[in-house]
Amino acid sequence: MPRKPATDTAVIVPADIAPGKPVSGESRQKASPVPPDAQLSESYAEKQGDGGETHQVAADGAPALTTSQGVPVADDQNSLKQGARGPTLLEDFHFREKIFHFDHERIPERVVHARGYGAHGFFELTDSLADISRADIFQRVGERTPAFVRFSTVAGSKGSFDLARDVRGFAVKLYTKEGNWDLVGNNIPVFFIQDAIKFPDLVHAAKPEPDRAFPQAQTAHDNFWDFISLTPESMHMIMWAMSDRAIPRSFRTMEGFGVHTFRLVSAEGKSTFVKFHWKPKQGLQSVLWNEAVKINGADPDFHRRDLWEAINGGDFPEWELGVQLFDQAFADQFDFDVLDATKIIPEEILPVRVVGRLVLDRVVDNFFAETEQVAFCTQNVVPGIDFTNDPLLQGRNFSYLDTQLKRLGSPNFTHIPINAPKCPVAHFQQDGHMAMTNPRGRVNYEPNSWGATLGGPREDPVRGFRSFAEEADGAKLRIRPESFADHYSQARQFYVSQEPIEQKHIADALVFELSKVERPDIRARVVSHLINIDDGLAGTVADGLGLPELPAPAQAAQPTRSDLPPSDALSIVKNGPPSFKGCKLGILLSDGADAALFGGLVKALDKVGAVYDVIAPKIGGVTLDDGTKVAAKQKIDGGPSVLFDAVAIVVSADGAALLADDAATQDFVRDAFGHCKYIGLTLDAQPIFANAGILQKLDDACIELGAAKDAAAFVDTIAALRFWPRELKVDMDAK
Repeated sequence: MPRKPATDTAVIVPADIAPGKPVSGESRQKASPVPPDAQLSESYAEKQGDGGETHQVAADGAPALTTSQGVPVADDQNSLKQGARGPTLLEDFHFREKIFHFDHERIPERVVHARGYGAHGFFELTDSLADISRADIFQRVGERTPAFVRFSTVAGSKGSFDLARDVRGFAVKLYTKEGNWDLVGNNIPVFFIQDAIKFPDLVHAAKPEPDRAFPQAQTAHDNFWDFISLTPESMHMIMWAMSDRAIPRSFRTMEGFGVHTFRLVSAEGKSTFVKFHWKPKQGLQSVLWNEAVKINGADPDFHRRDLWEAINGGDFPEWELGVQLFDQAFADQFDFDVLDATKIIPEEILPVRVVGRLVLDRVVDNFFAETEQVAFCTQNVVPGIDFTNDPLLQGRNFSYLDTQLKRLGSPNFTHIPINAPKCPVAHFQQDGHMAMTNPRGRVNYEPNSWGATLGGPREDPVRGFRSFAEEADGAKLRIRPESFADHYSQARQFYVSQEPIEQKHIADALVFELSKVERPDIRARVVSHLINIDDGLAGTVADGLGLPELPAPAQAAQPTRSDLPPSDALSIVKNGPPSFKGCKLGILLSDGADAALFGGLVKALDKVGAVYDVIAPKIGGVTLDDGTKVAAKQKIDGGPSVLFDAVAIVVSADGAALLADDAATQDFVRDAFGHCKYIGLTLDAQPIFANAGILQKLDDACIELGAAKDAAAFVDTIAALRFWPRELKVDMDAK
């Protein structure tokens, strides 16, 4: 049975929720505003032509429709014909231009990171790095730099779903006063491969198999795991990708990493190694795999919608920029090679120093013009930031620039506003497809003798970018250094750093993915690598796959170290949200439900900065026990509990009787329970839980809501988001 909340504090119903007054079905800050001049009418009063087609004419301040040449258009509903039923005439330039442009609207999608979503914001420096970097962005505390961020999945196409099990791109474009700096990172700090020459093979293996073009946005197939099983360097990344890091609850609740080791270079030319971290102020949060599958069916745009609603609702996502700074001496004594992109430096060994914050406060005006056309290049650095010899980074520097010509059609992609620097630009590059600006005047070369007035820009040895003068020697070799050869020790460190429930999820993910692999030998090869990481993990996966016996351990170039200590920073559970702020409560209402209790929930959610959606039997909404009419944001069969961080079932006895036999309502409570979410319920709701088969299983995270005074304590309690002990009782694999 549900437990009682631990408070009797009175809650006052908000003044704007009054008997008989219509109430929105969602938090006010979530609602999409309707323009004041919108034509809200249920009648069909538009002007119609002879064929019944609608004609909207320029009037009341509406601008006249024109062609792309600026010619006003008289009729946008009908092409020009010879007679009422005659042939269409080629002289109809408006029709030809409109179709011509439509036929060429699409551009090639990205090979990877095709499905993305972006937003504008700013970076604010909070701790100067002037002593170790001459980069202008790191000089003045409090100064803000415009930013654009694009989040993405890696493997799926533009039309795939948001909650694939996948790495997430976390690409940040910073429009500094000395040019654009692109920090093109991921939500995972390591990668599958150590050398960029293997990137085509990795992506080919992960993408849909070429003879059948499926599976889409999934790695659960033979080609991917065949490649992984023959690429031991991938095993650290596999631990991350099979963890809950690969199914984040939102863009707002995931970390970002620069992945590689970069350099910061001071005004004196001194180099300091750096690794970049973005840490979400809202804490880390993920979903369960079963939940992700259902979210993709209910709302394949789940992550996009979450970011859109948060920014438009004024709940601006924020991350802290942290840096791990170290010198050559640290690099030399560290247990692993800092140029190896499959390795991290644990924060317990090298703490992260917070130096700034990133805030996203504006959505795009046009998705294609900004999010789709934005071009990130790892080579885009500014004076004071430089590269290292990480072979994966070196290859990315070549590849990212090369791909823009294919996607955006011209070397002039920097003329597109979203890519254009916000600082002065002066060079002699000219012409090419879609050139928007060319150098003015007579001179288009240098050196020249036309002087400062007409001669154009000159190189600047003082302010200009200078590469760090690193000494290099050695023969030309196609070789992998021995310092890159330990493929299992940090994979083990990541695994043992997880809470037991997170370790279970990694094993579950491996079993699921490998269960989709048709060839038994590939499954066995993967398990042979897991033996080198953790015997218990390997045994659990082998048992889940039904392997008759454990294979021999994979050959290891270096033995696995078991002395690396756990790192709390690697666990999502240990770094979760500090409160319910920014989260969403789903409130299932029925006619006759307790109005005071609903009002109390709304007030408590507003107080902590959370939002809600009302779910009801009909989209028209419900009438509460005091006559208050509440609109519905979701109909019960279109608003499943997977869309919410917690749920409250606030129904009357008659409402419960209506809903108890409804399959969608049973799924609503059963999924919330199975996904270990916190559930609030009125006593009248018990028949719903009984018919769903879980009434006798309700636990301490199922909280009775008897009156408005219970609301505040309930909202405080659900900040924990998940009640993990429940999973051990509802999941066959945990028993």
